[in-house]
Amino acid sequence: MTFVEVVIIVLQLIFLEGILSIDNAAVLGAMVAPLPATEPIPWPHWLHFMSKWGDRVFGPQRKAALTVGLIGAYAGRALMLLLATFIIANPWLRLLGAAYLFKLAIEHLGAPHEAWEEEEEAEEMAKRVQGKGFWTVVLLVNLADMAFSLDNVVAAVALSKDFWVVFLGVAIGILIMRFAAQIFTILIEREPVLSTAAYLLVLAIGVEVLISDIALLMGHEFDFKSWQKFSVSVAILTLSVIYAHSSLLQRLFGPVFNVFRKLFYYINGFVDLLLLPFVWLFKKLFQGIAFLFNQLKPRTHIA
Repeated sequence: MTFVEVVIIVLQLIFLEGILSIDNAAVLGAMVAPLPATEPIPWPHWLHFMSKWGDRVFGPQRKAALTVGLIGAYAGRALMLLLATFIIANPWLRLLGAAYLFKLAIEHLGAPHEAWEEEEEAEEMAKRVQGKGFWTVVLLVNLADMAFSLDNVVAAVALSKDFWVVFLGVAIGILIMRFAAQIFTILIEREPVLSTAAYLLVLAIGVEVLISDIALLMGHEFDFKSWQKFSVSVAILTLSVIYAHSSLLQRLFGPVFNVFRKLFYYINGFVDLLLLPFVWLFKKLFQGIAFLFNQLKPRTHIA
């Protein structure tokens, strides 16, 4: 793979991670909001030796929860990278990754009031952590970071079959998620259509993986070149911005896009019904982990 091809892939990953991380940052911000902004970390007795330097490094509780949550981002992506080596080598697993990208895209493209739903998700998360101790919130933030890492790794694997390129994209994704989200927030405020364009890119990447891997399973060698993938990405972004600023195009194609939005909405609802048993199992597992981790909260001793 040439240097230019690597740059092209990394640029696509930076854009996708930057846009998609805006929603993630809003959720994480809502999760740590109930924590005090000035009080120090309530270290358990077996970690009390960390209190002196730990408070200086991590800061007060609200800031510390996000900082420690960065560990979850690294851990989640490390775990996904271990799986990525198998995904890259197995077309069937790559097809599952393509299916996940389809689900991610249609869930957002089919949402009737996406901005309202994002605010509702953040508010719901804030209610869930209300009254929870610091360490419980830290656990929840870490688990959320690990869940968010799935989007980044699957997209990276879909764009490249070279592990080191995937690794580079994932590493950059962590930095983007934590330190550059504000830049993309400003970008979205100026061009809101870029949020929709990002999920159109996710959908296009899923289609590319689907076509290339089905061809491979049928015994045909077919793979999209990096410049072809980049051209599709640029075309989607450019056409999206042009559409957003053209009242004529909106009158012509608006009804067609509304039909697709409704179609995606019903498809996503049907898929959610199929996934209900797995979601229930995941919630029970999540509640069990949260209960066990909650035992780490420092206990008060009555004299």
